[in-house]
Amino acid sequence: MLKVLVVDDDQGLRISVKTALTVTQRFAVDEAFDGVNALEKIKASETKYDLVILDVDMPRMNGLEALRQIKEFDPGIIAIIMTAHATLNDAIQAVKDGAYNYLPKPVAGDDLLQLIDKAVNAHNLISNIAASAPVMVEAGRKIIGNTSQMQKVFNIIHRLAKVETPVLIRGASGTGKELVAKAIHYNSARKDEKFVAINCSAIPENLFESELFGHEKGSFTGADQRKIGKFQFAEGGTLFLDEVGDMPQLMQVKILRVLQEKVFTPVGSNREFPTNVRIIAATNRPLEDMIKAGSFREDLFYRLNVVPIFLPALAERKDDMEHMVNIFIKKFNGTHGKRINGIAPDAMSVLKKHTWPGNIRELENVIEHCFVLETSNIITIASLPESLLLATGTNLIEVMAEQNAQDVASAGITAVSQAHSLGDDSDEDADLDSADDGDETPVGFSGNPGLDFNAQKEAFEKEFIIKALKTFRGRINQTALHANIPKKTLLRKIEKYGINAKDYVN
Repeated sequence: MLKVLVVDDDQGLRISVKTALTVTQRFAVDEAFDGVNALEKIKASETKYDLVILDVDMPRMNGLEALRQIKEFDPGIIAIIMTAHATLNDAIQAVKDGAYNYLPKPVAGDDLLQLIDKAVNAHNLISNIAASAPVMVEAGRKIIGNTSQMQKVFNIIHRLAKVETPVLIRGASGTGKELVAKAIHYNSARKDEKFVAINCSAIPENLFESELFGHEKGSFTGADQRKIGKFQFAEGGTLFLDEVGDMPQLMQVKILRVLQEKVFTPVGSNREFPTNVRIIAATNRPLEDMIKAGSFREDLFYRLNVVPIFLPALAERKDDMEHMVNIFIKKFNGTHGKRINGIAPDAMSVLKKHTWPGNIRELENVIEHCFVLETSNIITIASLPESLLLATGTNLIEVMAEQNAQDVASAGITAVSQAHSLGDDSDEDADLDSADDGDETPVGFSGNPGLDFNAQKEAFEKEFIIKALKTFRGRINQTALHANIPKKTLLRKIEKYGINAKDYVN
């Protein structure tokens, strides 16, 4: 449930907005009567507000000043401005200062809910890329600061959303470059226009110009009708050039002209078309080395590299992995309809041992794999992919045996402690003297099953076989092969412990 603060000096309007929101049962709504009161509540609140709906014209502190101070205190708060016609210019300025968007008064409930949904989706994009920990470089200086990781991310997106300059996102494959590009677009003034992505490495060189700029009918063999290109399709929005380092050199010249002159010419046409598109580019290639080798234009590099963002490889930031895993668990709980609460410590330890050549994309795939196999309410080591276990040198049998041994030892220690607590000091001394004289009976032991080797061995065998069958969905051959149990032995144990392999097919 989102926590919302409605700020307006008109009590009737506050009540109508609150009613429109609370009827959906998706929002917990508080009220503030002006900007000062809003700041007091935001700074005093134990649980932070997700969304603030602000009027512009208010006494003591108007909405614009309140917005600036709210964003300074917590850049992650979503802000929506309510405005009368006379203050429309102020509302537009508020959007430039960090508000998501504005609504004219009187506010219609349906319009407000639709705008909130768009704002929350854009906000969630930023929350998701927090795991990618991008670092922006501006004028050769890293923007780090002393804020938390989330605030760094919000500040980066907030800066980039307010400007129209090209952005170059750099990082290895799977680090989340397109996600960052989308977060910039959907939090910018272009958010209501198209976000168009194109993978430069996937387009044949002879079709590249037509794909980007379009072509006229009859301009080449097979051009039986006019086609608009990605620049025209993305008009007013954002064009994301993924893997820009793979762009042919001839196209590099043409893209440079578009960036410089804001016009393009379709294939087979003698007309120039103006373009209003923001360019965000991304690459995993070493562009500086490519410039030296003559395969990437230096002038295009400097045009794109106005505001670079670097996404580090996952192997460089293992400490952030638990945060990422929790993000993916939340995501897949929704898509798979499960209620997994977290990940077991030993499973997390295995994840941190891996080198992650596929970066965040690979981690996401691993967590989804676990969701398919896991039957408990936490991700266990048994649900991790076999390839990951092999890559990290993890022996599933040894890990489970060690866990069981620890459980047995813990049970035994507890039993002895409980037995000792039942006797007095003189009885304990007598038992110890007797043990020294050669009595083989354990101190304070009275038939506790926690120290019965055979009973514990059988309990472990049964538990291990059940976990193995769950992992391999009740398939006998796969279970025997991967769990390193002879098939005859596995069938004999299944019969002995009354296990039904069909119970674990799904």
